[in-house]
Amino acid sequence: MYRKVDPTPTPPSNFDLHGQGQLSENNRWVIMAKIIPWSEFEDEYAENFTVSTGAPAKSFRMALGALIIKERLGTSDKETLEQIRENPYLQYFIGMTTYSDAAPFDSSMFVHFRERIGVNLVNKINEKMVKEQTEVPGVIVEKKSSEISETKNQGKLILDATCTPADIKYPTDLGLLNQAREHTEKIIDALHNQIKSPVKKKPRTYRNRARKEYLTIAKKRKPRQKERRKVIKKQLQYIQRNLANIERMGALQLLTKSHYRMLLVVAEVYRQQLSMYEKKEHSIPDRIVSLKQPHIRPIVRGKAGKSVEFGAKLSASCRNGYVFLDRISWDNFNESGDLKIQVEAFKRFTGFYPESIHVDRIYRTEENRAWCKELGIRMSGVRLGRPPKNLSKAMKKQAQSDERIRNLIEGKFGEAKRRFSLARVMAKLDNTSETSIAITFLVMNLSALLRQAFWLFFGLFHNKNLF
Repeated sequence: MYRKVDPTPTPPSNFDLHGQGQLSENNRWVIMAKIIPWSEFEDEYAENFTVSTGAPAKSFRMALGALIIKERLGTSDKETLEQIRENPYLQYFIGMTTYSDAAPFDSSMFVHFRERIGVNLVNKINEKMVKEQTEVPGVIVEKKSSEISETKNQGKLILDATCTPADIKYPTDLGLLNQAREHTEKIIDALHNQIKSPVKKKPRTYRNRARKEYLTIAKKRKPRQKERRKVIKKQLQYIQRNLANIERMGALQLLTKSHYRMLLVVAEVYRQQLSMYEKKEHSIPDRIVSLKQPHIRPIVRGKAGKSVEFGAKLSASCRNGYVFLDRISWDNFNESGDLKIQVEAFKRFTGFYPESIHVDRIYRTEENRAWCKELGIRMSGVRLGRPPKNLSKAMKKQAQSDERIRNLIEGKFGEAKRRFSLARVMAKLDNTSETSIAITFLVMNLSALLRQAFWLFFGLFHNKNLF
């Protein structure tokens, strides 16, 4: 059940500190609480709750506020809850009206918050927040009929893509097979304990022998290919034997949900690894690289340090210094196909097409260039075909300027991975990981708006002292 409350921030002076003073208006958490449009998305969050009975769920402001605090402070779920319990400003930020030394919810609720607040809702909040804070209030520009019919392109749009590595061990074929074999042994043990029949004996798994054979190669620094293939073949045979024994034992309904899910994943890993072993290949469609997170795929990036990353690939755009998440996928994709969608999103956001688009080489296809030319949009980079022999000074200066502008989104990705959590996404589920990634972009823009509000306050305070 969800009970709607007014999430609009009240004055900090109304927060009850049990007679120990009052909250400051200039605190960063008080300012950020005013920036976020809480009330506009309360109804959309309430749609997650269809049952009208039971204990009331936590409010939308508490759920989103807790996720923002966690990302802003860079702490774990449990540590974030301790910070909220100890800090009255954080309690005000999540919508509490009085200070309490008790935790407002259990740390396990963070998983439910990420599931209920999906990536689409976070993106809507991000765009609405930036649009409200960047628009000049009370200014209405009257346009002539000729200006309305021929709106000129304005602004710059910067596009790029990156990968957000997940928190998994670097996958190897032998390591995955060893983990799969161990899980089948645990499933056999669980089924034997559930059946409790004195007539049926537990099938033999040869786990000690299989473990020793795995370690003979795993402990070697540079094993030969023939040795590795020989051990992989043996591990496949052990898994095949265990899967056949599980099918023969039956009673799969006695398995727990986690064991049954792992059984399905192990069966798929066995099929993929057997196919690659027989064909002597090292790639297969929808390859599983983690048993506990089977949705993760290898993303070939071609970078100098990391040619392959394991996580979600995302496509983002930067408008007026603010970054927005446009697409996220666990499968690799060509980001050049998102250019038209991102340009149309820029037009919906600003009301006009961009004057120029700043992208790297992968976006500069013939189709994208022709489409941008029809709309009067200049695309950065040299033209297709044979490069000109002599570049003019104006062309060189324009190319350098475009590259400096494009560096902005590279800096945003660097900030997201160094300052925030995109360098290693700790969430385990696919939907919760996507929400965690979207929250990072929301917090980055929120931090930028907070800096803007701080410098505005500093400028007003400085001018006041001058007079």
